[in-house]
Amino acid sequence: MTGKIALPGSKSITNRVLLIAALAKGRSHISGALKSDDTKYMAQALRQLGVTVGETGNTDFVVTSTGTLTPSAEPLFLGNAGTAVRFLTAAAANIAGTTVLTGDIHMQKRPIAPLVEALNAAGVEAIAPTGCPPVTVSSQGGFANRSIEVDASLSSQYVSALMMAGTKGEAPFSLKVKDGDIGARGYIDITLECMKAFGADITQTGPLSWDIANTPYSARDYWVEPDASAATYIWGINALLDAQIDIGIAPEAMMQPDARAYDYIKQFPNLPAEIDGSQMQDAIPTIAVLAAFNNHPVRFVGIANLRVKECDRINAVATELNRIQPGLAEEIGDDLLVTPDRSLIGRTVSANIETYHDHRIAMAFAQAALVIDGLRILDPGCTAKTYPGYWRDLESVGVGMSFE
Repeated sequence: MTGKIALPGSKSITNRVLLIAALAKGRSHISGALKSDDTKYMAQALRQLGVTVGETGNTDFVVTSTGTLTPSAEPLFLGNAGTAVRFLTAAAANIAGTTVLTGDIHMQKRPIAPLVEALNAAGVEAIAPTGCPPVTVSSQGGFANRSIEVDASLSSQYVSALMMAGTKGEAPFSLKVKDGDIGARGYIDITLECMKAFGADITQTGPLSWDIANTPYSARDYWVEPDASAATYIWGINALLDAQIDIGIAPEAMMQPDARAYDYIKQFPNLPAEIDGSQMQDAIPTIAVLAAFNNHPVRFVGIANLRVKECDRINAVATELNRIQPGLAEEIGDDLLVTPDRSLIGRTVSANIETYHDHRIAMAFAQAALVIDGLRILDPGCTAKTYPGYWRDLESVGVGMSFE
């Protein structure tokens, strides 16, 4: 199998840059951006907050802003876009007024209490009665307390959210991660790079602490690199089928942490016996499904945060692998052990693969469906969250499929 696929832009970068451009005075042209459910929710929310967000072509946004967000009369509905709801919850602290942020039934199960607690510590009234969205933020227009700590053990997005919002104020903003504990540090680095690109002045004061100057962002043009999480599915297919699908960018050229998954995937069918997924969390479903066809068992560690993603991804991967063949996967605490069976390749197994309305489960299990006849991926449309053209792209390189 050969061909070329143009990957969508990075979701992580697109939603960061959309928000930062909205906080910058002037006109910013964002090219190479992802157009998906998650980024559409972010763009629409910014429009509700008084920002002009135009779209040109399939990959461009044009953001024009006064640099100040204004209150929305209606709640911000953000679907199941975790980056959007968390980033905007912190940004709402810079709005003089009350902002309500909510999402679909899946979002209403995703924790946001640590970010709410950090906002309260910053002198902003934030309330999330269930510990998950909906969230109500009432503010005078900024962080009153300019030195706070945040518990980032559940998500690094809480840190990124506070960082991006922290440039506005009458004094620098000091942020520290409690207990030195954080999930995916690489995503903090993405946030810092995006902020600096728009003129932010940031000083790292410790391993997980920063001082952020109270200098306004500057509007600019910005190119978004392709999505590394999306690349993992193609790398996995290449490894599994010995295919030659070209995505047009080398892993080492990407700044996203999931790009490091390539170093593991290229070792298939001799993946390491233990893989620490703490710094490439979104890539773990891809590698775990690939591991079902490895030469020896693989234990995934450092992945506890996968339980609070769009679904409980540890349980979802284990359940669906065992639906293909009992015993393929086992949950051991918050670890995932995959015990492979290479004889499954080329066999027929009649099974419906549940996707839990989670785009990453659908795209990861497509790998298995390429080598096992009879697998049916339910709710394939859920990939629209981050990769609307996924199935079309697979068809373009010769993958046969049918939709019921």
